Amino acid sequence: MREHQFSVTLDDKWGEGIVSVEAGETVDLDVRLESVHEGILVSGTADSDYTGVCGRCLTDITAPVEVEFQELFAYPGEEETDFEVQDDHVDLETLVRDAVVLSLPFQPVCQPDCLGLDPNTGEKLTASTDAESTPPIDPRWSALRQITDQDAEAESRGAEKEES
Repeated sequence: MREHQFSVTLDDKWGEGIVSVEAGETVDLDVRLESVHEGILVSGTADSDYTGVCGRCLTDITAPVEVEFQELFAYPGEEETDFEVQDDHVDLETLVRDAVVLSLPFQPVCQPDCLGLDPNTGEKLTASTDAESTPPIDPRWSALRQITDQDAEAESRGAEKEES
């Protein structure tokens, strides 16, 4: 068994969604290699940072990504495997890249309670602006709105008469 810790600078961007690990970013690896009967068992963790935009309000975000991986690199033989030992070496790039890209969030947010953008103004919503705004009324229901306004006026007039 051997354990290694090292950092790798990415040559290419990893990920195609609204967040990705950019080229030039450093990936820190902590890897454990174990010899088993079928090949070499590779286990470890990869740490890096992803960048992109919030899926709700479109502000720039940067967040850490940490992923664990484990894979058996089989000795070359008759059976076809996804990962093989080649010349007593294992190539971790595909394994680590796949693990990191699959762990990136599909709909990232800048904060868990992000309200997104106002559909009318395009401004970022906050808790205070959301409480003040009322949702627009569908024009097909405007006749009912007039009836409820008339009922409210009649009730307030009745309450004024009772007080006097």
